[in-house]
Amino acid sequence: MAFVLKQSDSYTWPVSIKLPANGGKRERQTFDAEFKRLPQSRINEIQEEVQKRIKAVERNEQPADEISDVSIADEILVGWDGIVDGDGEAVPYSKAAKAQLLEVPMLAGALITTYFESLAEQKQKN
Repeated sequence: MAFVLKQSDSYTWPVSIKLPANGGKRERQTFDAEFKRLPQSRINEIQEEVQKRIKAVERNEQPADEISDVSIADEILVGWDGIVDGDGEAVPYSKAAKAQLLEVPMLAGALITTYFESLAEQKQKN
């Protein structure tokens, strides 16, 4: 297959997160996220900001940057499939629904981790 220089603006990738459930257990929940294709320069910026934040935390300092997991997740998430409400009805993507989704504890981090995993080629086991 030939390389296509002009890629689509987004792609879908499965996201999985374990959320606390009754009885001291965790329940795996999944959905398909639609991720924005960021240019490499923006990916590098995000990685640099995250590394600065990690180093500041390690030094017990307050991070100086404005970047947060929620802001990164807000930037990369542009749609979804497989998210339902309490009645099992599909939740259509909207800015308001995305804001509500990003309030779920640890979900923004799961989105970011999944996004970067989708960009990295995994080594095959023999």
